[in-house]
Amino acid sequence: MSGTSAALQPPADAVKPVRHPDAPAPGELLGAHYGQCFGCGGDQPHGLHLAARAGEGVSITAEFTVQPAHQGAPGLAHGGVLATALDETLGSLNWLLRTIAVTGRLETDFRQPVPVGTTLHLAAEVTAVAGRKIFSTATGRIGGPDGPVAVRADALFIEVKVEHFVHHGREEEIRAAMDDPDQIRRARAFEVNP
Repeated sequence: MSGTSAALQPPADAVKPVRHPDAPAPGELLGAHYGQCFGCGGDQPHGLHLAARAGEGVSITAEFTVQPAHQGAPGLAHGGVLATALDETLGSLNWLLRTIAVTGRLETDFRQPVPVGTTLHLAAEVTAVAGRKIFSTATGRIGGPDGPVAVRADALFIEVKVEHFVHHGREEEIRAAMDDPDQIRRARAFEVNP
């Protein structure tokens, strides 16, 4: 990525990421981490409905189709929506580490416009881990998984405990997520966002 800041450069003591032994198998659909999530949740009528699949190592692929509700300039995806798609994709990587983490920094490059009706093909991977810091990168391509790069991002995620969300979230949503009897859905509800 051009112009990546020093904050997104892993320190010398960073280690290679290790996929958790209980992570979903390569090719497995990850599903929404929370129904109300604007990025991946099915309960958001104007959300991205981003669908992510586990890849090899600590990588994922994802797709979303730009809808009319996602436009900024007439007929084109809003840059904030594209940044959200990158953030959602990068955040989903943490499920492969089985780590709860929040976005600490996200730097994006917008290389070309993404028209309404276009499917954005995203690929992301964790590049390094240093203590609570998780470094990752993603690209979004149009015209297919090997098409031209339209957007890309580098990110720093910070590992947190579930108390971060309990302290900062709305009580009713936190309680509903914590009361979910499905252990996986309960854990995944707290995997993405600040």
